Amino acid sequence: MKHKDLTAALQQQTGLPEKQVDDLLQATIDTMIDLLGEDKVVSVQSFGTLEVRKKNERISVHPGTGIRMLVPPKLVLNFKQSPVLKEKLKNVRL
Repeated sequence: MKHKDLTAALQQQTGLPEKQVDDLLQATIDTMIDLLGEDKVVSVQSFGTLEVRKKNERISVHPGTGIRMLVPPKLVLNFKQSPVLKEKLKNVRL
């Protein structure tokens, strides 16, 4: 689903004008980005939890040449789904 599709679905569900729905969605995304940037955990009820985790530096070996390289530390986004979402996804047909 693209941003435009999500905005249209929210507009249909809430009955709000498209511009207002788009502004609310953008404000929500911006707020989540700011909070994650401050190393805070963002938890959305019935959806899940987003948090930034640090992956430590490690040594990687190229399988073809055998050359060892140092992979620098980096930040990654981690998502843990809520039990409610997990249960709903179990019941979805493939």
